Amino acid sequence: MVRAARGDRPETTPVWFMRQAGRSLPEYRATRAGVDMLEACLRPDLAAEITLQPVRRHAVDAAVFFSDIVTPVLLAGVDVTIVPGRGPVLAEPVRTASDVLALRPLDPAALQPIREAVALVVAELHETPLVGFGGAPYTLASYLVEGGPSKEQLRTRALMKTDPHTWASLLNWCADVTGAFIRAQVEAGASVVQLFDSWAGSLSRADYQRRVAPHTRRAFDALRGLEVPKIHFGLGLSEVLDLVPALGADVIGVDWRLPLDVAASRVGRPMPLQGNIDPALLTAPWPVLAAHIDDVLTRGADLPGHILNLGHGVPPETDPTVLTRIVEYVHDR
Repeated sequence: MVRAARGDRPETTPVWFMRQAGRSLPEYRATRAGVDMLEACLRPDLAAEITLQPVRRHAVDAAVFFSDIVTPVLLAGVDVTIVPGRGPVLAEPVRTASDVLALRPLDPAALQPIREAVALVVAELHETPLVGFGGAPYTLASYLVEGGPSKEQLRTRALMKTDPHTWASLLNWCADVTGAFIRAQVEAGASVVQLFDSWAGSLSRADYQRRVAPHTRRAFDALRGLEVPKIHFGLGLSEVLDLVPALGADVIGVDWRLPLDVAASRVGRPMPLQGNIDPALLTAPWPVLAAHIDDVLTRGADLPGHILNLGHGVPPETDPTVLTRIVEYVHDR
């Protein structure tokens, strides 16, 4: 996994899955029974156990730290809860200059549960690397402004256009809290880091380049001095892939919309890519899914490095045996 992320292509293509520790695993549901999501994220024993479950079951080539992108927001003092079936919800959205000024820096001491959980995971993983996890600043900001999940981010984009100074201050705050969050994970033993930008696909190219990209770079800059590969995954970013290398990422995650060879041509420089099995095909008959995996691997064959993953997260209704079969299929090629 680490070799592939650095462009030193191994003989076997590494495999892991976004949202691999989640609702598709019965052991996850048993571990989480009666426990609030954010509570689970902040209990080192639970976070470590949930992180390790997919590695034990699927023999994936990397664990991904179990948490939520709003965890550092909560640790910075923002009143946020995760509502089942909906997602992160804020008691008081952040929509004005005074709201942004009221946001407090993240106290490094508040990250101690994260460090403890990572240390527990790394101690059991041995040679399997741990992928650190964080939300990109735009996606964090969209939750703060909208007050919860939003597919179009209308209030978010309105703030960006109408009050660029407040917007820049908010994005800087988001970059700093998520940067501190991922740095703590690396310092505790994570071998790779991925920033997830779930909502940036709602932006125009010009807005992404001017109003968002510099802040994503700021988040990655928090890892300065720590020699770990950095992955950037953004949903719906097919039209701005050429801008992503300048953010500081070593690997670009590609969603299911764009074949890997086409994505590579749009990136415009040789670099490792991650992806991009269509999650919709996890419920397809095996011959259909296997043919799709073959196509993804073929399209990624000429890359400096290829990490096989989904083009988004594991849907909760996925049969876990399918994920195990994918790993075995790729490893046996």
